[in-house]
Amino acid sequence: MIRKFKAFVFDFDGTLAELNLDFTFMKESLIVLSRQYGIDGEDLNDLLILELIETVRNRIFRDDPTKASDFYNTAHFRIRAIELEAARRGALLSGTLLLLTTLKKRGNAIGIITRNCRAALKNVFPQIEDYCDVLLSRDQTIHVKPHPDHLIRTLSILGASPEQTVMVGDHPLDIQLGREVGTYTIGVLTGHTRAEALFASGADLVLNRAVEILDLPM
Repeated sequence: MIRKFKAFVFDFDGTLAELNLDFTFMKESLIVLSRQYGIDGEDLNDLLILELIETVRNRIFRDDPTKASDFYNTAHFRIRAIELEAARRGALLSGTLLLLTTLKKRGNAIGIITRNCRAALKNVFPQIEDYCDVLLSRDQTIHVKPHPDHLIRTLSILGASPEQTVMVGDHPLDIQLGREVGTYTIGVLTGHTRAEALFASGADLVLNRAVEILDLPM
């Protein structure tokens, strides 16, 4: 922990802001929708939300490309509506502004990457782009995490190598992403994941809150 890191890349929901998205409800809504398009949802429960949508679209596409496009658009409209509703009830976690402000004052580059939509982020944190150097929501990138390109593209814009970067997130997906790309990884317990799961995913360090980064000798 004595290395000097150049860049910090943060997940948003559960890391910098309260995690109040109901992923179970979101997934159930999509499975109901998929059945309306003739796709049995029994094998979809283990998929992440965006991957579920893509899987169902591909299955529908085999028989009816137009119907597949309609499903895709309807599904994204539904999850966006859920995200925006959650954002209206959302708030930044205590210490987030202090963390981002202090890191910038120290000369660190800051990136924020998320599978959430940009509009939801802006509802929770209207000035978000004043506090980071790069913001890549799912509608600002072709590939979303856990695809490594989401993080690799961020590092390219920041001008930082993986060895110079810390990936910070509340979910094993964030830790696995950082490990794959080659960054240092910090898990935080402000989401819904226990420390054991974050360490099992390869986290180099687990903190109670992201703001505790400021207490580390980095």
